[in-house]
Amino acid sequence: MRGRGLRVAAGLYVALVFVFLYLPIGVLVLFSFNTSRLNAVWTGFTLDWYRELWHDIAIWSAASNSLIVGIASALISTVIGTMAAFALHRYSFPGKAAFEAFLQLPIVIPEIVMGVSLLAFFVLIEMPLGLHTVTIAHVAFNISFVTVVVRARLYAFDFTLEEAAMDLGANRWQTFWRVTLPLIAPGVAAGFLIALTLSLDDFIIAFFTAGVGSTTLPIQVYSMMRFGVTPKVNALSTLILAVVIAIGVLGQFGLRGKKEEPVPQEPAG
Repeated sequence: MRGRGLRVAAGLYVALVFVFLYLPIGVLVLFSFNTSRLNAVWTGFTLDWYRELWHDIAIWSAASNSLIVGIASALISTVIGTMAAFALHRYSFPGKAAFEAFLQLPIVIPEIVMGVSLLAFFVLIEMPLGLHTVTIAHVAFNISFVTVVVRARLYAFDFTLEEAAMDLGANRWQTFWRVTLPLIAPGVAAGFLIALTLSLDDFIIAFFTAGVGSTTLPIQVYSMMRFGVTPKVNALSTLILAVVIAIGVLGQFGLRGKKEEPVPQEPAG
């Protein structure tokens, strides 16, 4: 009887957690179809806010800027972060502890400190602000996250597989591309996705390092909210949510398809 009560209490707790997490998202999606400009009272169903969003050039320009910065910074961060993870995991060199400590600083320092310091740096070297400075800034803090994720994957990697590949005649590059990289690919992909998400979501650092004509989507949404939150912001958030869910569902189907792919059997002698 006591065990049943504990299971009921645990189920109720989990249900409350899900309600706390997802009820606000559900309300946001619901009010994106509201006829009223006020997100307080439901007055009727409409798609007008999606039509206005479709014709809002400023939002789509900001979204394209965010995608350019996000993809570019994620790719650069993934390459540099993966190399840093290999260097820290495989080799011992003078100053390794200091290098590792400095590499992890962007994870722990406040974003406003990093944004102000990067702005001061760009002013010091007289670099005009634009998409390139936002990309550099995002690379600066994304490298740390990629390094941590890839290094965690390397802890479970069996390096004797590399030795076996080289014993069979593969050189170091062939071993890396055909053995090491495919086996650590989940960690590298996770680092890339984390870097992309952090870049698309960043507001503070982009606010300090963006110039004229390089407004990213979070900055654009903030400027819209200063004049009052309209259902157009809800519509934009709903579309982003739909894209994220679609990517997650497609990724799950892709992984399931790989798991269920039959292994070819050799013909019997």
